Amino acid sequence: MSYVLLAVGLLVLLFGGKFLVDGASSIASRLGLSPGLIGLTIVAFGTSAPELLVSVTAALKGASDIAIGNVVGSNISNITLVLGISVLIFPMYIEKSTLRLDYPFTVISSLLFFVFAFNGLVSLPEGIFFLICFVALNWYFFKTIERVEFSEEDAAVMKKQPVWLALVQLAGGAAGLYFGSELVVENGTLIAQTLGISERVIGVTIIAVGTSLPELVTSVLAAIKKETALALGNILGSNIMNVFSIIGFTAVIKPIPVTPDFIYSDFIWMLGFTLLLFPIMRINYQISRINGAVLLVGYGLYVYLLIA
Repeated sequence: MSYVLLAVGLLVLLFGGKFLVDGASSIASRLGLSPGLIGLTIVAFGTSAPELLVSVTAALKGASDIAIGNVVGSNISNITLVLGISVLIFPMYIEKSTLRLDYPFTVISSLLFFVFAFNGLVSLPEGIFFLICFVALNWYFFKTIERVEFSEEDAAVMKKQPVWLALVQLAGGAAGLYFGSELVVENGTLIAQTLGISERVIGVTIIAVGTSLPELVTSVLAAIKKETALALGNILGSNIMNVFSIIGFTAVIKPIPVTPDFIYSDFIWMLGFTLLLFPIMRINYQISRINGAVLLVGYGLYVYLLIA
């Protein structure tokens, strides 16, 4: 039953995030907010809401390994599983702006996360620093390259939506995120105890992959449409915001203890996969299907060594 409830919790989280984004975007459109600003704030927050609620709930319940594992595991699975599967569908061509902007910020955020966690605690001041980085980086992207996920067409559709429906979506989405996160954390912890494995392992595998499903769906659909720049931008952007927003918010609410297992194992894998991306992307400015297979094998090796 715990497995069923965990799966239900993940589904409730995913739909909760979607309803929250739709309801809030509809209200924002009626209030006259620009599509770019809606994409920068509401959509960006909504797509990270499942991971955020899981990490905050876990931290408040004292399950800090799930709070950290959710983010570290999501970043690992984004680079290996999500990118690997997307590239197998269609090879990914790399824009130079990705190497100049997205990738360096991905490396910087991962290194900062490792440095802040190295002493065994992500503290309140460090959480505040991450949130400042989150706001500044989003605003920089918005002002310089107008990277948004909400178009004029989306805004026009949202304005036609009845106000009552938007409010129902908003309330339903918020409730879904709350109850979904409760189900995920409680049943993830119970499964770990029943199987005699650590909360860390559950956090970096099942929960991390589950909360990364929106990124997987978005990137796979982009790959099918051959919109490869969108797929890669979605993956790298998600990794940056996982650190700056989710760890930032969580540490501000409650400082997060970090065990040595994370520091000397999972963080090393996360940094290793992140650094491995550079030579892969730099070769002919393309990520081939062979590279995608290598990333998937790398993830399989990581999980094997984790549970062996």
